[in-house]
Amino acid sequence: MDEASFTLHVNGKTHQVQADPATPLLYVLRNQLGLNGPKFGCGMQQCGACMVLVDGFAHPSCQLQVHRVGAAPITTLEGLTCPDGSLHPVQQALVELQAAQCGYCLNGVAMCAAGLLRQYARPDEQTIRNALFRVLCRCGTHERYIRAVQRAAELGASG
Repeated sequence: MDEASFTLHVNGKTHQVQADPATPLLYVLRNQLGLNGPKFGCGMQQCGACMVLVDGFAHPSCQLQVHRVGAAPITTLEGLTCPDGSLHPVQQALVELQAAQCGYCLNGVAMCAAGLLRQYARPDEQTIRNALFRVLCRCGTHERYIRAVQRAAELGASG
């Protein structure tokens, strides 16, 4: 296909980008907008490294074609930071509890947690596990991530 122009609403800002409509959103975010939060992991929507929020819900961006995003607001890890520059409660909890090990899955965990806490202010442990299920962590830090999401809920990450 030929390139087309798209208006993307990313992290509260509007961007005009040129891309083949079938280009994965991940490539546009990283290569054209310079956002490095979402990572390329498996390319098959199975590891969570590329997770972003689309209209407030966690969604893998490695196979989401840019033309399918429409006018939905997109939030990347860079956009989680609060307007005053402070860390989002999810980010704060992950740091406070030293939840990450290698950090490759951290983007997916943070984005899934932020999306979850937008829907449920106080999710139970099983709900958290279900939300993080789409994130592959090879270091085995899922238990620490669950505690961090619980802490983020305590810090008021909803909304």
